[in-house]
Amino acid sequence: MEERKKKILRAIVDEYIETAEPVSSNTIVQKYEPNISSATVRNDMAELEKIGYIEKTHTSSGRVPSAKGYRLYVDELLKYDDISLEEIKYIGEKLETKVNQLEELTKITTSTISEITHYTTVSVGPESSKQNIEEIKFVMLGSRMLMAIIVTELGLIKETIIKFDEDITQEQVDTLTHLFNNKLKGKPIEMIDKPLEEYIFNELHYSINIIKTIIEEIRKMIKKDERIYLEGRNKNFDLPEFKSLDTARNFVNVLDENDTMLDILKSGVADDIQIYIGDENKSEELKDFSIITFKHSVGNKDMGTIGIIGPKRMNYSKVISVMKYINKILNDNDDTNGKDDIKK
Repeated sequence: MEERKKKILRAIVDEYIETAEPVSSNTIVQKYEPNISSATVRNDMAELEKIGYIEKTHTSSGRVPSAKGYRLYVDELLKYDDISLEEIKYIGEKLETKVNQLEELTKITTSTISEITHYTTVSVGPESSKQNIEEIKFVMLGSRMLMAIIVTELGLIKETIIKFDEDITQEQVDTLTHLFNNKLKGKPIEMIDKPLEEYIFNELHYSINIIKTIIEEIRKMIKKDERIYLEGRNKNFDLPEFKSLDTARNFVNVLDENDTMLDILKSGVADDIQIYIGDENKSEELKDFSIITFKHSVGNKDMGTIGIIGPKRMNYSKVISVMKYINKILNDNDDTNGKDDIKK
C-alpha cells in the first residue's frame, strides 16, 4: 500500500478510537492531513474500502476500520510511545511496592494496567508444575493431620491440609520433610509422582498409606485450576460498543468461563506481545473484541501472562505502550533486587 493511503488509514483508526464515530473525509483533511485535498482523501478512502481496510456503517456516510484495517494498523502503523510522565510515575510507585508472594505481584501488575488503560485486565501466574522447588515443609496439626507447604524459586507458595486414617508422629513428619527436600529441592514440582512415592517408602518403610496419601493430596493441590486475576470487570461497560446487549452478554460469558480465559492467556509466546482482533479469536463469543496478551518471563523463568480485553476499537497504542513499560520495570527490578521481594 502506498504511503499516503497508510497515513489516511492511520488517521481513520486514530480518530475512530478517540471518538467512536464514523470518520469523514473532511475530518481527515481538517485534523490529520491538511496538505491533501478532500477529493484525494475521498478517492483513497473509496479504495481502502474496496480492498477491505475500512467499511461503511448503516447510520453515517463516514467510515470505520475493519478488522483487516486494525490488523494493518497494529502491524505497521502503530507508535508505542503513548504513555505520559504521570503514568510512568504512577507505574513506578505501584511496582516499587514490596511484595511477599508472586501472586501479590501479579495482582498489583494486573490492577495497575487496568487503572491506566481503563480496560478489563486478566492474568494468570506461571504454571506451577514447571516451577522448581525451593523448600517443602510438613507441619503437624494433630495425630492424623498435617499441612504440606511448597515454596518455589519464584516465590509461589502452595499449601494443603492432609488427613490420615492412622496416627503419625512428629519424628515421622521431620523425617519426611528431610527426605522430600533432599530429593526434590531445585527440581520441578511435577516430579512429585509415583517414583517419588516408591523412593520415600523404600527409605522409611512407613505405612504405604501415609506416603500414598501425601503424594496424592499434593498432586491434587498442583492440579487445581490455576488462579485467574481479574481487574476492571465493569470498565468496558462504559464504552459505546457495550450498549449492545449481545456484546455485553458475550463479554460476561467469556469472563465467567475459566477454561476460555486460560486458553487465551496460555496462547502467547514468551516475551512477545500477541494481538488478537475480532475473528482472529478462536471463540465465537470474542468476535467483537480484541485481546492483547503478554507472556512475561525473567531470564528463562515463566512469570505468567497478562491479557487486556476490550472492543476492536481499543486504544492499541496506549495498551501496548503501558505493557512494554511495565515489562521493562519488572525486568529492571528483577535485575536490581533479584527474587528476594517475591519470596517469604
